[in-house]
Amino acid sequence: MASSLRLALLSLFILFFSFHSVSGLLTLPHPLDPLSKEEITLVQTLVLKKYPNSTHTLSFHYVGLDDPDKATVLKWESTKPHTVNISRRAFVIALVDTAIHELSIDLKLHSILSDNVHTGNGFPTLTIDEQTDAIELPLKYSPFIESVQKRGLNISNVVCSAFTIGWYGQEKSKRGLRVECFMKEESVNIYVRPINGILILVDLDQMKIVFYRDVSKEPVPSEDNIEYRASHMEPPFGPKQYSYGTFQPEGPGFKLDGHSISWANWKFHIGYDERAGVTISLASIYDLDMHKSRKVLYRGYISELFVPYQDPTEEWYYKTFFDAGEFGFGQSMVSLEPLRDCPPNAQFFDAYYAGRDGTPQYLANAFCVFEQYGNIMWRHTESGIPNEEIREVRTEVSLIVRSVVTVGNYDNIIDWEFKPSGSIKLGIALSGMLEIKAVEYEHKDEIKEDQHGTLVSANSIGVYHDHYYIYHLDLDIDGEENSFVKTDMKTVKVTDGSSKRKSYWTIDSNTVKTESDARIRLGTSPSELVVVNPNKKTNAGNDVGYRLIPSPAAHPLLVEDDYPQVRGAFTNYNVWVTPYNRTEKWAGGLYVDQSRGEDTLAVWTKKNRDIVNKDLVLWYVVGIHHVPCQEDFPVMPLLSIGLELRPTNFFERNPVLRTLSPKHVKWPTTCSSKQN
Repeated sequence: MASSLRLALLSLFILFFSFHSVSGLLTLPHPLDPLSKEEITLVQTLVLKKYPNSTHTLSFHYVGLDDPDKATVLKWESTKPHTVNISRRAFVIALVDTAIHELSIDLKLHSILSDNVHTGNGFPTLTIDEQTDAIELPLKYSPFIESVQKRGLNISNVVCSAFTIGWYGQEKSKRGLRVECFMKEESVNIYVRPINGILILVDLDQMKIVFYRDVSKEPVPSEDNIEYRASHMEPPFGPKQYSYGTFQPEGPGFKLDGHSISWANWKFHIGYDERAGVTISLASIYDLDMHKSRKVLYRGYISELFVPYQDPTEEWYYKTFFDAGEFGFGQSMVSLEPLRDCPPNAQFFDAYYAGRDGTPQYLANAFCVFEQYGNIMWRHTESGIPNEEIREVRTEVSLIVRSVVTVGNYDNIIDWEFKPSGSIKLGIALSGMLEIKAVEYEHKDEIKEDQHGTLVSANSIGVYHDHYYIYHLDLDIDGEENSFVKTDMKTVKVTDGSSKRKSYWTIDSNTVKTESDARIRLGTSPSELVVVNPNKKTNAGNDVGYRLIPSPAAHPLLVEDDYPQVRGAFTNYNVWVTPYNRTEKWAGGLYVDQSRGEDTLAVWTKKNRDIVNKDLVLWYVVGIHHVPCQEDFPVMPLLSIGLELRPTNFFERNPVLRTLSPKHVKWPTTCSSKQN
C-alpha cells in the first residue's frame, strides 16, 4: 500500500514538472522534446515495479521518445495555440533476465502499454556501465597479469577499452565484448600505446572472461612525442594564434522557446536521443515574397556510423564498428568546452539519458547553438560601366548547432548550419587518435609484408579504415507530397554543321519512380539530385525543390557478401530514397550489436515501393576512406566532410537580395580582447 502511494505521489510530481512555465502559465511540452529527467525517472519506476530487482536482473539499454505519428505532430504544429492532444510515450529496450524486452510507456497515463520480447538476432546498444565493468576484468585476471609482467610492464599503468565483436556467420551468438589494453604512464594518450598479442573475450551476461590467449609480444610503442595536453607541453609553441573576441551588444539573434529556435528566416526544433544524438525537426523558412513560412525538413539525424578496419588478422578482423547502434551516439556525446568547442556567444543545452539501472544521467553542455560571422553571402564588382566601379558585398551570418560524439579513440564534431539563403549544411569533422597496431618495425624499409596500414611512428601502424555516416533526412519540401528527380548531364555532339562547336552538354531530367531506381552510386556520371514538390510551381513554371550538394563519394571496397558489409549494406549506395515509415529509423537495424543484416535500409528497399508524389525520406551516406599519415599522429587535426541541402527553384529569386550586412560595432573600452 505504501509503495503504491509513493508511486502515485511521484507520478503527480513528475506530471507537474514535465510542463514548461511560460509567462507564468503551464503549457504542455513540445511533442518532439527529448525525455526530461523526471520522465526518465518515471520510466525507471514503472519498469522496476513490473520487474523488481529483488526477483529479476534488469538493465536499461535504450530509453527514448516514442515518436508521435507525423500527421498528428504536423496538425499540432499548425494550430495556435496548440490544442491538439498528443499522447507522450517512451520506447524502452531493456534486458530482463537476459531476455530483450521492448516496452511502450504512456507518460501521461503512467502505464506500460505493451511489453514484447525480441526473439530475433542482434542485441541492443551497450550501456556505458557494462563496458566499464568489462574493461576492469583483465586487471584482476591472473593470466593477464602474468602476460603483462612477462613483457616487463607494470600492471598499475595498464588501462583497457571495450570493442564490439561483430558477426561472422555463426549460428548462435552471445552478448560479448573484446577487451584490449594499453599503457598509461606519463602521457594519457593511451590509444597509441597498445599492448598487442593478447586476445580477451568477455561474456557480458556472466560478466567474466571466457576466452584468453597470449599470441605475441611486439614492443609497446614509445611514449616519446605523443603528449597532446597543452598543460604538459614545452616550448617552442606555434604557429602563434592571435586573440579574438565576440561582442553582441543586442544579444544573440536567435530566440529560444524550450527546444524550439527562431532565427533570421528559420524556425526549427532541436531534440536529443541517446542513440542518434542531436535531432533537427520541423525546419521551415520564411519566404519574404510570399509572406509565410514554408516547410523544408521534418526530421534529420545521423542514423548510423559504420567504421570497418581493414586488417583481416586474428587480432583485428572483428573491428567493424557501428558507433550509433552499438555504442549509442547520444550517450557517447561529451560535454562541450566553452570558448574552445563553441565561441563566446554560444548558448548551451544540457541533456539526460538513462543509465544501466534506469537512473537519469546528466550531460552538461551537450550541444550548443551560436551565430557565425565573417563569410560572404553574395557579392559583385561591376567595372564594365565607364567611369564607375560598383561593388556590392553582403556579409553572411549563419546559425550552427554543434555537438561532439566521442566513441573510443575518435571524436566526431557534428554541425548543422542554417543559412539565410535557405541552405542547410551538414558538417562532420573528425579528430582524436588513430587506432594503432604495435609492430617491431621502426622504418618503412624494414617492412616486407602488408601491414594493412601506414607506419606513422616507430613501432606504430595506423591501420586503414573507413568512416560511413548515413543521414536520415525526412524532407517536406513546401509540403509532405514530394518526388525525387534525377537530372543527368550528357554530351551532345554537333554533326550537322549547324555550329562551329563540335559538342555541348545538356540535361535529361526524370522523376524516379521506385526505391530501387532511387539507389545511386555517386561519381559514376555527372548528375543533379533534387527533391521537388510536383504540386507547387514557381511563377516561371518550375517545380519547387531542394538539391543535394554531395561530398566526394566513397564506395565500399569490401565484397558484398563479406559479413561486415552484409551488416553495413546501407553503404552500398550513396543515396537512397524511401517512402516515410515511422518504424524505419535506423539504417543498420534496431538491434545492431552482432546483427546479421536482416533489418537494414538495404532490406527495406527490396519492397521497391512507389516514391512518386509521396512523403519521402532521403538517406545520404557521407564516406571517407582513411589512409593514415604521420600528420594524423599523435592526435589528428580536423578532417572535414559533409553535404548541403540547397534550395532549387524554391524561391522566386535570390531570397537574401534585400538582406543587409550586420553593422560594425566598436568594442567597449572596458572589454579586453584577450581570451584565456
